[in-house]
Amino acid sequence: MVLSDSKILKELQNRKIVIEPFQEKCLGCNSYDVHLGKTLKIYKDKILDAKCHNQTESFDIPEEGYVLQPNMLYLGVTVEYTETHEHVPFLEGKSSIGRLGIDIHATAGKGDVGFCGYWTLEISCKIPVRIYANMPIGQLIYFVVDGSINKKYSEKLNAKYSQQPNQPVESMMWKNFH
Repeated sequence: MVLSDSKILKELQNRKIVIEPFQEKCLGCNSYDVHLGKTLKIYKDKILDAKCHNQTESFDIPEEGYVLQPNMLYLGVTVEYTETHEHVPFLEGKSSIGRLGIDIHATAGKGDVGFCGYWTLEISCKIPVRIYANMPIGQLIYFVVDGSINKKYSEKLNAKYSQQPNQPVESMMWKNFH
């Protein structure tokens, strides 16, 4: 079951969901719009290695925007910090973003109960497209969990992406091999 706008507002008041900054105009009937942060990150190497901590470089999106190129992976981040204590959050691209040929995640659209942090976006595009910091990029949808949670994501010792900062976070797959 997906939470409605009124239920999202109630859960915000109860601090079971946290969205900072929160703007009521971004609340849809069953989702909340999130925005693209100013920093992008790209990998330095042309071939990535799942067993290694791959090196990246960061840059800020200029005021005049930045043109994404096909066949590139850009890591972005949401402006919004979120916490989800009792629901499963899903991040999906807005339809207007999809209609520009932009994907905001390769596979990682689902969050976990207990996730606290900024969302890293795995951005790619079909054709060159100019993007801007603070533009609407996606929407969070919250699902009800059936049953009790034994251990929230933020409580797990191996939670590689807990407390993500307001900067894109590269793959930590290499930690699975250590």
